[in-house]
Amino acid sequence: MTWSGRQETRVAVACPVADQPMKLVLKVGSSSLTQQSGAIDQVMIERVVRQVDKWTDAGHQVLVVTSGAISAGVAAAGMGTRPTDAVTLQALSAVGQSRLMRCYDDAFAAAGLLSGQVLLSPGDFFERQQYLHARSTLDRLLSMGVVPVINENDAVADDAIRFGDNDRIAALVAQLMNAEVLVLLTDTEGLLTADPRLDENASVISEILEVDQELEALAGGAGTERGSGGMASKLSAAKMAAWSGVRTVIAAASSIEDLDAALAGEPGTGTVVQPLHHRMPARKLWIAFAVRSEGTVVVDDGAAAALRRESSSLLAVGVTSVEGAFAAGAAVDVAAADGTVFAKGLVRYDSDAVAAGAGRRSEDGLNPANSEIINRDELVVLP
Repeated sequence: MTWSGRQETRVAVACPVADQPMKLVLKVGSSSLTQQSGAIDQVMIERVVRQVDKWTDAGHQVLVVTSGAISAGVAAAGMGTRPTDAVTLQALSAVGQSRLMRCYDDAFAAAGLLSGQVLLSPGDFFERQQYLHARSTLDRLLSMGVVPVINENDAVADDAIRFGDNDRIAALVAQLMNAEVLVLLTDTEGLLTADPRLDENASVISEILEVDQELEALAGGAGTERGSGGMASKLSAAKMAAWSGVRTVIAAASSIEDLDAALAGEPGTGTVVQPLHHRMPARKLWIAFAVRSEGTVVVDDGAAAALRRESSSLLAVGVTSVEGAFAAGAAVDVAAADGTVFAKGLVRYDSDAVAAGAGRRSEDGLNPANSEIINRDELVVLP
């Protein structure tokens, strides 16, 4: 079945055919790459590598985003269950990452391919210079014929063990590299119409033209104990990719050998989430998805209407209140009077200055430059 969602302002773009060279991002989760004990499933890694080898032989460039380091570390340390404290998880990721990469290296070498480990951290997406540097490094690896194997740098994460999940990392990498297709492998056939444990008539949604709130509610919550994603994170990643102009295929890892038709845009394997017709500029995508919000600026109805209608700058006169403490240059949510967040942007002033100037015009004594709280080029209106 096809899920159309709301389509009044967005239409799907035509799918590229698989015989044209494409750039692909393939994400494999912990639950697909590890056994029940948490040990790395070498057979599954070899299946992934064989598929990558097939795609590269066809002229495609492939980047692999992998999970599994923490799970592999838990198994290597002989722990029966996954710990919950961040420091131990970070330590275990260091133990497991080398083991995980060794398995990839061996499998790629057997296929006659060279792989290269790339560990990304939130700062590589938050900081513009790091963002550009990461893209240059990945571009160079691909130009050398190297398959990048990407994971989050969990061992040195400063504020949380994970950026969110590797589904989101994969979507950001797809946007970063201007990929045509993002493939998210999971334990199910794709996004289902209902929980199959509760509804025996649940079926796979073959195509999604736009992700809406109803679909997000349908996707449910977290994934398995060995992973952190679940269908909700995959759908969120697909939504991010759609904004980047990237088509997403959500499919079962067990059917990895059957993905060629999906790459060609043919239905029948997994759930295909189509890209949006218009592509948001890279700078605004970076603001929308890669930068964590540190507070909220609440605006009046007039300002909300102007921002939604004209994508104009946010002026101090339209601000009614400020929630949270943030510094100048931080990302903040912009909410309407009823609390609904409808935009996100980078503020020019800290929270104290924004609160002090709320509702004031430049002629009220503010410096004229201070009346612009968020410039239109650094503000994203969310659907």
